[in-house]
Amino acid sequence: MIFVTGGTGLVGSHLLFNLLSSGKQVRVLKRSTSNVKGVKKVFAYYTDQADQLYEQIEWVEGDILDNHSMEELLVGVSEVYHCAAIVSFHANDRDSMLNNNVKGTANIIDAALHHNVKKFCHVSSIAALGKTQDGSEINEETYWIPSKRKSGYSLSKFFSEMEVWRGIEEGLEAVIVNPSIILGPGNWDIGSPKLFQAIAKGLKYYTKGETGFVDVRDVASAMVQLMDEQNFMKTKNQRFILNAGNMSYQNFFNKIADSLQKPRPRTFASDLVLQMAWRAARLASFFSGKRPQITREAVSGSNLIHRYNGEKIQKTIDFHYRNLDETICDIAHLFQKDIS
Repeated sequence: MIFVTGGTGLVGSHLLFNLLSSGKQVRVLKRSTSNVKGVKKVFAYYTDQADQLYEQIEWVEGDILDNHSMEELLVGVSEVYHCAAIVSFHANDRDSMLNNNVKGTANIIDAALHHNVKKFCHVSSIAALGKTQDGSEINEETYWIPSKRKSGYSLSKFFSEMEVWRGIEEGLEAVIVNPSIILGPGNWDIGSPKLFQAIAKGLKYYTKGETGFVDVRDVASAMVQLMDEQNFMKTKNQRFILNAGNMSYQNFFNKIADSLQKPRPRTFASDLVLQMAWRAARLASFFSGKRPQITREAVSGSNLIHRYNGEKIQKTIDFHYRNLDETICDIAHLFQKDIS
């Protein structure tokens, strides 16, 4: 039995499609408030057998913050894919995100150790990696350095990953993936899919920073391949950056606009403009009582250049990334189909 957390998210839903399409038996954690309809929607992007695949899921209710429920739900489980995490760049979510992501990971690690789970895959992030001082590509050995400028999300992913390394020291056999910005279809109101919606609505601004991108299908495929019996002995107890390529935000926005046949963003958002924007958004939030649309943590580094090296996995197993241009076009096609 395979146990999956975060199955309703972008990575989790694509992972479920991959596992179920291969005939795997899957138990998926959800909360009572979880919206599971999006999972079937993702399945339907790739097959006309979405309903049949969806019916094969064994949904179980629980909370990763409840260590007792984790102990119970991992009975009979041989593999765990831990995808669940809160992603937020709002300062007010900092403490709850740290608590959920770190304590939740610690609980599922403890439960996996208790039940002698054979294989464990943890979805971390490039946010848990350090930055190079000379501008060279960041790799798996570029270690995270504490700083007051780190976002709450970065802190939560770093300390969550530390819980996995702690589990490894205690005898767990695990593999960690550190995806760059994950591109894929799903909920167009959050995460990277929201950028397609923003540009479709006429986003005017771009930044000159650079970062890495990867197709969500590649992330799901990489996780399954790293956990495969034929590969696991040479991949276990390691981390792997998943990054198909590095690209400037300006170029990325242009590619989305071209795929959607919309105008390209034309106005450069300097650091000064971004500072004014998040401050204005915070002030507006004070009067409206609503969460700000732009935050300091969200735009921090938008004009910085960070390049990532995702070659390690390709040198370790037989793995190939999709072309990012094709990825963007595929997502744009699905977005237009959904809104038509």
